[in-house]
Amino acid sequence: MFTLPDLPYEFKALDPYLDERTMQLHHDFHHATYVKNLNDALSGHNDLLSMDISTLIQNLDKVPEAVRTKVRNNGGGHANHSLFWQNMSPNGGGEPSGNLGEAIQNDFGDFKSLKQQLSEAGKNRFGSGWAWVYVDNDKKLKISDTPNQDTPVMEGLTPIIGIDVWEHAYYLKYQNRRIDYIEAWWNVVNWEDAGIRYSKALQE
Repeated sequence: MFTLPDLPYEFKALDPYLDERTMQLHHDFHHATYVKNLNDALSGHNDLLSMDISTLIQNLDKVPEAVRTKVRNNGGGHANHSLFWQNMSPNGGGEPSGNLGEAIQNDFGDFKSLKQQLSEAGKNRFGSGWAWVYVDNDKKLKISDTPNQDTPVMEGLTPIIGIDVWEHAYYLKYQNRRIDYIEAWWNVVNWEDAGIRYSKALQE
């Protein structure tokens, strides 16, 4: 069975950028529902329930067709949100250093360029979805956006940063001002977590 991970900080820890009530609803209701729906869809399929979430959503062809869409949507939602919580920290913000900082310089020219491109990907994603920084098969950093709860993981790629641009991530505080939410999000991005994910991706 898949389980809802605890937040690594209190609901109010990301104030004033992400408010306490939004974080509580986002985690305890939205993410929890993805986990419940995923377990319900896979009831009786112990071989699939025993997979880790990344392996499962990379192998959707092994999921019975009758529940495949439900598993794609809810499995993606579980994977994406599990990363999203770790991608943020009350001690976040600033600019990355170390190997990740060097890679950003090499692949984007500078941090400002990465920030602009990722923000634009999130702003321009039509409807609900995500904006990503991921490591491609050549170990280069790339930016993309995906609809709904799709993720680069489904293509065998490794996301290191994901910004949730579903309205439930920001609507209580920012209403329809998605770009304001994205700009505020940069104050909580957890570069330590992203750097660890990047280093692991290089070793795979």
